[in-house]
Amino acid sequence: MSVDSQTANNSDQKELDNFNRLSNTWWDTEGEFGALHKINPFRLEFIEKHHPIADQNILDIGCGGGILSESLAAQGANVTGIDLAEEVLTIAKLHGLDSGVKVDYQLIAAEDYAEQHAGEHDIVTCMEMLEHVPDPASIVQAAAKCVKPGGWVFFSTLNRNFKSYLLAILAAEHVLNIVAKGTHTHEKFITPAELGAMARPADLYLRDSAGIEYNPLLNRYGLNHDLDVNYLLAFQKAEA
Repeated sequence: MSVDSQTANNSDQKELDNFNRLSNTWWDTEGEFGALHKINPFRLEFIEKHHPIADQNILDIGCGGGILSESLAAQGANVTGIDLAEEVLTIAKLHGLDSGVKVDYQLIAAEDYAEQHAGEHDIVTCMEMLEHVPDPASIVQAAAKCVKPGGWVFFSTLNRNFKSYLLAILAAEHVLNIVAKGTHTHEKFITPAELGAMARPADLYLRDSAGIEYNPLLNRYGLNHDLDVNYLLAFQKAEA
C-alpha cells in the first residue's frame, strides 16, 4: 500500500523504523514488549468494565503486533487492527496464524480508515500509541469518527511530568532495560487534561479513568487511581 500525504503527515518515520526493528520480539513476554503483555489483562478489564467485548465490532488503532487485538478477538469480538509499521503488522498476522485467533489487520492510517468506516464500530481502542505520533489530536478525531453514537473509545498513554520521566524513561529504558532505549520521548507524553481537551471537540465525553501500575521490582501490576505515569481514559461518543 502506498503512503499518501495524509498518512505521511501524521507518522514519524523514526518511530516506525524503531518498532519495525523490534518486530521479531513483539511476542516475547520477557523481551522489550514484556510490559505490554503484563498490563494487557488490565486493559481488557478496564474495557469490559464499561462495555461488553463479545460480539462487538472493535477497532484497535496502533495495534502493533496484535497483543490487545488478539485478546479482544479471543473474547468473541470482531476486531480490526490498523497500524503503519509494516513489519510489525506482518508479525501480528503470522502470530494470528499460529494462534488461530482471527483479526483483520490493515496497513492504513487512522485518519484514512475513518474516512472509509465512519460510525461502524462499537468500541475503538488506541493504547500506547498517541505519544508516538506528531498530531495526537488527529488520531483522537479519527477514533471518534469511527465509533458509533453512544459507543466507547479507550485511550492509554503516558502522562508528562518529572515522575513519568524518572519511571518510564530513566528507570524503564536506562536502568532496568525493560523497554528498548529510545522507545519514548518525554516531550511527546500527554497529560490527562490535554487528552480531555482533544476529545471534547470530537464529541467524546470522559466517563472514567485509571492508572496502570507496573512495578517489576515488586512484581506488582494492576489498575489504580494514580494517573501520574501510565493511565487509561474511557470516553463515550455523544448519542446522535
